[in-house]
Amino acid sequence: MEPPFPVEVYPDRGVIVEFDPDLTFECVEDCTWCCHHGVLLYDRDLLELAQRANLSETMTQFRGEPFVTREAKDRDTHVAEDGQACAFLRDDGLCSLHLEQDWKPTRCSVFPLGVWLEDDGLHVDIRDSAHDHCEGLGVSERRVVDNLGAFLPELLWDLENPDSDRVL
Repeated sequence: MEPPFPVEVYPDRGVIVEFDPDLTFECVEDCTWCCHHGVLLYDRDLLELAQRANLSETMTQFRGEPFVTREAKDRDTHVAEDGQACAFLRDDGLCSLHLEQDWKPTRCSVFPLGVWLEDDGLHVDIRDSAHDHCEGLGVSERRVVDNLGAFLPELLWDLENPDSDRVL
């Protein structure tokens, strides 16, 4: 099957897939590239995060949008060039929200996909930055197209602007 093509992810909730259906993805140890950047929080994410952490310490505003705080880390690995990473990234390179609370913000679940809304529905593709930096593409047997429910939380279909790669 050649992209673009439709895939039903949840009953009556589908996407238009814009990437190669044979593409595989699995997070790899010590990568954490996706954790170096700000994580946009949707409204439902804010409610979930408030149950797990102090929002005044772990959330910031950037151009009027809520984001998980990035903070300086006292190490050379698992950080961006500026020495910062997501506030929830532990010293071992693992996410405390995901491992200790069994939850992650929508934008974290979606990575390495880019999501956007067009007149014909929700579209997904592999983010350009993931092609450039993500070490988990093409390293496993886990086809992304067969596991879209793991990447795309159902709340994406309810958002006015689910664009995961928008410029702020």
